[in-house]
Amino acid sequence: MSKLGLLNEVKRLSAAVIVCAGSLLVSLLPSTASLAQAPLPSAASTDPASIGWMAGTPPVASKLVRHADLSFYQFPQTRWTFSHFQELVPTKRIWRGAGRSSALVNMPDSAIDGIEFVPMNGEGTMTWSQMLEATYADAALVLHRGKVVYENYFGATSRETPHISFSMTKSYYGTLAAMLIEEGRLDDDKLVGDYIPELQGSGFGAATVRQILDMTTAIDYSEDYTDPKAHVFDFARAGGIFPKGDYDGPEGFYAYVSTLAKKGEHGKAFSYRSVNTEVLGWLIARVTGSNAVDLLQERIWSRLGAEEDAYILIDTLGTGWAAGGLNATARDHARFGEMMRNNGLWNGKQLLPKSVVDDIRRGGDKDKFAMAGYATLPGASYRNQWWIHHNANGAFSARGVHGQTIYIDPAAEMVIVRLASHPMAANANYDGVSLPAYQAIADYLSNPR
Repeated sequence: MSKLGLLNEVKRLSAAVIVCAGSLLVSLLPSTASLAQAPLPSAASTDPASIGWMAGTPPVASKLVRHADLSFYQFPQTRWTFSHFQELVPTKRIWRGAGRSSALVNMPDSAIDGIEFVPMNGEGTMTWSQMLEATYADAALVLHRGKVVYENYFGATSRETPHISFSMTKSYYGTLAAMLIEEGRLDDDKLVGDYIPELQGSGFGAATVRQILDMTTAIDYSEDYTDPKAHVFDFARAGGIFPKGDYDGPEGFYAYVSTLAKKGEHGKAFSYRSVNTEVLGWLIARVTGSNAVDLLQERIWSRLGAEEDAYILIDTLGTGWAAGGLNATARDHARFGEMMRNNGLWNGKQLLPKSVVDDIRRGGDKDKFAMAGYATLPGASYRNQWWIHHNANGAFSARGVHGQTIYIDPAAEMVIVRLASHPMAANANYDGVSLPAYQAIADYLSNPR
């Protein structure tokens, strides 16, 4: 292995953590002295069906996955958990509606698994199927011109299984907020404190709605999943997503964000903080007088012709986790992605104004985004809770930790959905293989065959 390759391997493995319950200890993989001999366990060796997590009635003790001891968020148990959250924590149903599901025509292309690409590190080649294995994919689906050209499921996930979306949820909420701005019900120039007096004394009070939407607030809050003292874990415990352990802070998502202070200057730089989306959910609820989850059901989910109900994780007070709680199938995410690719048009109906999608696709401030230092996303930006790639194909995406993606490529007329259970949270750990793979599929679909 080259010196650069070894350095990349050290960074990759040293970033791998297992967040352990209550005490929030961090268990690192083997020391750097043995990294070259200690790769991450493979997707095949951690297949949840083969291991038998939660199999049997009752399951044997060694195969239990539980919320109370945080084993549900330890790898490889997460390979089962991410398709079974409804069995572990409180959730709220997002009804698919009374109508028939909208058609997804199947035109499978067997060549896709073998499509090759060069990873960002420039070392060798990989195939599409190898990328899916390397990223611990649980589901993968590719639409081309609205037709399903590739669909595959792995581990504990099936066509009918709602899978955790994590921060892909943000893009759904951002789309809702953009619709409300278009309708004049939400003003993105107004201060958060003007809409939510309860937040006037917090760090969010003097931020604008636009700064919330584009994540340019300056809040004393950290979201480093490799740091056991990061605020993100208290956020999760306040909402009941993690067991409380020794946490003695406020209960509920809204109560928690109300305690956060300002740190720096709002609007100066992009800084990814999930608490912004929780405030966004509160804003949506406040200006509409409706539960934000109910609005998601009414304005988007029930109009897509979804095949399955979705559901969202809720805190102990019944508030939906706007930052990351949506669970849905790959096929239904694909419907949402195809609607966005088609400028809000789906199944013969304009579900949201084209101007909303246009605004998202134009993107945010690239200079502010660059200050965050995302090495795998050069030239990108963030707008209305969407990641805008600003590549030649005009791609934009919804992204979530552990490998969740809706990747929309307008030029290639393509939508890719990947749901995954990668042991490392941050997308930067696998963007190096994921993004070139998506581009390779786009290039393949764009060329006559």
